[in-house]
Amino acid sequence: MDQVEWMPRQPKAEDLRVGLISWAGSYLTFETYKNTVTATAKGLGRRQTWEILVSDMHDTQAVVRLRSLQGFYLLCEADGSLCYGRPRTSHHGCFLIHFHRSGKWTLQCIISGRYLESDGEDVFCTSWVLSAYHMWTPRPALHVHVILYSPLNHCYARADPTMGRVWVDAPVPCLKECGFLLHFQDGCYHLETSAHTFLSHLDRLVSQPSTQTAFHMQVRPGGLVALSDGEGGMLYPQGTGLLLSLGSDPHGGEEWLILQHCPTWVSLRSKTRKFLSVVYDVEVCAASEHVTPMSLFQFECDNKSRTLQLRSANGCYLAQRRHKTVMADGHQLESETFFRMHWNCGRIILQSPSGHFLGITANGLLMASVTTPGPNEEFGIRLANRPFLALRGRYGYVGTSSEHDLLQCNMDQPDCIHLLPCHQGIYHFQAQGGSFWSITSFGTFRPWGKFALNFGIELQGSNLLTVLAPNGFYMRSDRSGALLADSRDITKECIWEF
Repeated sequence: MDQVEWMPRQPKAEDLRVGLISWAGSYLTFETYKNTVTATAKGLGRRQTWEILVSDMHDTQAVVRLRSLQGFYLLCEADGSLCYGRPRTSHHGCFLIHFHRSGKWTLQCIISGRYLESDGEDVFCTSWVLSAYHMWTPRPALHVHVILYSPLNHCYARADPTMGRVWVDAPVPCLKECGFLLHFQDGCYHLETSAHTFLSHLDRLVSQPSTQTAFHMQVRPGGLVALSDGEGGMLYPQGTGLLLSLGSDPHGGEEWLILQHCPTWVSLRSKTRKFLSVVYDVEVCAASEHVTPMSLFQFECDNKSRTLQLRSANGCYLAQRRHKTVMADGHQLESETFFRMHWNCGRIILQSPSGHFLGITANGLLMASVTTPGPNEEFGIRLANRPFLALRGRYGYVGTSSEHDLLQCNMDQPDCIHLLPCHQGIYHFQAQGGSFWSITSFGTFRPWGKFALNFGIELQGSNLLTVLAPNGFYMRSDRSGALLADSRDITKECIWEF
């Protein structure tokens, strides 16, 4: 089989969402019960998240509509007031975004020509004369664990801890070194690697964030971003090794990178403790005692239908073929590549479109030949490119706060949860300081326990999971901000984006 070029996935809806920060540092907010829009919130939550729907875009401007997560559009009325609802005409709710060199946006109502502005609390469209009050800073609303793809070089950014550099040379983003944490602080961004070092203006990785690791970001609808030092230097791949470094002369748009949520890659292990691997280009068998790049699979799951696709590093998907053999030669839209996912005590069971379950034959091949699953059809599954978790729930990220001694679930930035694999599907949760997560009798959590406890992880979507706490209940987010383990069933508040 000819080598299939790795095709980056199309941006998802969550990759196209932003928060808009006013001159006063507050966010454009959808007010659920007032039929209005304000700019009072100090953090980026669900009501401060807007999807940018582009109808026409050029280098310096774009015609867009802004839609909230609730499905309503931002609308400018004739008197300059703002509300939300459904557009009444083809131009109602349309804004012309001007992209400024500073990275800020201005939004001009297409119908009236007036600019969107805030007085620090209320939002309106009354002025034709542009001023600092009309400037909005876009903040990408996707999860902070990201990958950076260069469309010009067809490669992903990769941190190199040995050299202390970042290269844009990874054709497939299956390594943990391709993942970065994007920290937003004081209007700037800090890129943290999976080894918890930071990219600096000196093109090297350093141990602590500082003004030398702070980058300004220009954002375009569609997930395109460009990073700069604020003094004329742009971050882009340079030289034959494609070193990601500051320069003043990017060509052909090479400074633009596509920002996407870090994908989930997993390894699968049979009951004989052999890893599923792709051999001879397309055959899939349980042959390897060690994890190799060809035993990694991208976990692409529809959380609504519970169907799963596994994409190999060769660019193809696992697919059931004739004689019930499973091969790594499928394409994204083939029905034979969709498998039904079942869980049993931390192990995953895969059911093919024919209704048969995937298992390992005597000669080690992966086949879909059994109608009733047993131990041979159960696979141990482990996160391959995630040495830590950054969890986001319905009310924000999981992290610590100086105002509480318990872990909270409504933070603007996450704390990293280091994963120490134990049994199949079981992990110890370690806090950033080296201590372990502990649980109280009330089902709340503290990050400074002395002993490791068992937490069960089950994947519920491409970047979604549930956590079964040591007390036997599912961990959930609470509107109060408390992180709790008190749910017997999996509810919306038990689903965590990671």
